Amino acid sequence: MELVLNAGPVVKLVLLILIYFSVVSWAIILYKFLVVQRAMRHSEDFLEFFWSKKRFDAIGQGLKEFRHSPLAVLFREVYQELMQSRRGGEGREEGHMLADLGEQERVARVLRRAMTSETHRLEKYLTFLATTGSAAPFIGLFGTVWGIMDAFHGIGQTGSASLAVVAPGISEALVATAIGLVAAIPAVIGYNHFLNKINVLIGDMDNFSQEVLNIVQRMGRSR
Repeated sequence: MELVLNAGPVVKLVLLILIYFSVVSWAIILYKFLVVQRAMRHSEDFLEFFWSKKRFDAIGQGLKEFRHSPLAVLFREVYQELMQSRRGGEGREEGHMLADLGEQERVARVLRRAMTSETHRLEKYLTFLATTGSAAPFIGLFGTVWGIMDAFHGIGQTGSASLAVVAPGISEALVATAIGLVAAIPAVIGYNHFLNKINVLIGDMDNFSQEVLNIVQRMGRSR
């Protein structure tokens, strides 16, 4: 704290910027941890629920229990599309909702749109973590370079290059690099961790979409 208080105004400004990046990064890490964990847990539970049921209407009635699951969102969008077709008089029974390739293509578009939306939701704020991980060390380095320049300027004015004169200024300058690393390291770890988990969820959404399309095609052929 003494080193921070004794630093120059530019270094203090750099430190404030880095502290802002660090605080926001930790807030995002905690938020994304909750979001991703709930999404993975609810998706596992929804898959068990989905395959345990035989009818889409029975699954649709239990969607509220899995509102954090991206797979449940995909099914909800498909189910709403099926219900619109049913209300439009294109079928009389659930198994006859999709009578032709046109409706199957509509369902495929609905799945792609919902999957894109859920991917964007899951990846929200990850860009800030990536930016913090890449930019914070350079911001800290800028503060260090500026502090060292200021220290050498003071040496030139006093005309003394003893360790007692040089060390305090350089140590104050190096604080900026240290804070930059403190901000960057958790951001990089958090970004890579969440990106890996989100890629798993995206793979699950892709597999689930294919399964739903296969079921829809079988429904169309059964008619």
